[in-house]
Amino acid sequence: MKDPRDVIIKPVVSEKSYGLLEDNVYAFVVHKSASKPEIRDAIETVFDVKVLKVNTLNRKGKRKRNRRTGTFGKRADVKRAYVTLVEGDSIELFEV
Repeated sequence: MKDPRDVIIKPVVSEKSYGLLEDNVYAFVVHKSASKPEIRDAIETVFDVKVLKVNTLNRKGKRKRNRRTGTFGKRADVKRAYVTLVEGDSIELFEV
């Protein structure tokens, strides 16, 4: 069993994530090897809420060019989790 704070890396702060708050969906960057049940347990433990559904997606890192040397590098790959909470629950971290 992983520590819940190792599973959840950080919340996603973007226009899309704030738009999803109306549907009670919260976005987090999670550890690459985290499974949906581990993410569910971590969210429920850390924020004391009830999770209805967890959707995950792996995002490939962008290829970026170095202006000085002309070589290419790559940003890190990221795994995101979109967590739907039970009606009535919310996470105060995201409140505006």
